[in-house]
Amino acid sequence: MNKVVEKRTVDMQIIGEWVAPGSRVLDLGSGRGALLDYLVQTKEVSALGVDLDFGRVTACVARGIPVYQGDMTAFMREFPDRYFDRVICSRTVQELDDPTGVILEALRVGRALTVGFVNFGFWKNRVDALTRGRKVRNEVYTTEWFESRPANPVTIADFEHFCAAKGITITRRAHLRGNWRSPCRFLPNLFAGYALYDLRK
Repeated sequence: MNKVVEKRTVDMQIIGEWVAPGSRVLDLGSGRGALLDYLVQTKEVSALGVDLDFGRVTACVARGIPVYQGDMTAFMREFPDRYFDRVICSRTVQELDDPTGVILEALRVGRALTVGFVNFGFWKNRVDALTRGRKVRNEVYTTEWFESRPANPVTIADFEHFCAAKGITITRRAHLRGNWRSPCRFLPNLFAGYALYDLRK
């Protein structure tokens, strides 16, 4: 198992632990459908994805995952309050044009929201930026600037400040070290490479 697959596997396992069997799940930025496919297989969820990229949408369809191609905020507005048991925003939030709007709308249509993101405050990211004066590139951020999608880097401290400012309740959190396998229990904003949050409004 290569490192990319292993990271995705640990991420999915944690999210899976937070998803109730048979629940109704919406995945924002569903990508190629790996996470929803995993949840369908392990938790028998009723799955629905949304993504802008046609190639990823096609990959979801090939897995048998129902998916909508288009803007996620506009899509969510078509659903009544608390329609989904859980909304998931995994590795997507840092690429959103309006993260506040998406997160608040997700908390309207979902009874719970899972958010996962790479922690820009990870110590190696700080050292790389300071010493190299170039885009961070390490086991957490693996691509060159010209291979990367537009992103608004977010740290654990940033995200928890956002939740406090918007009155969002953090019911569970999981912080993983830079290897994305081992739990990080000490100074996560500095030593965690990846963060997952379970939210309620």
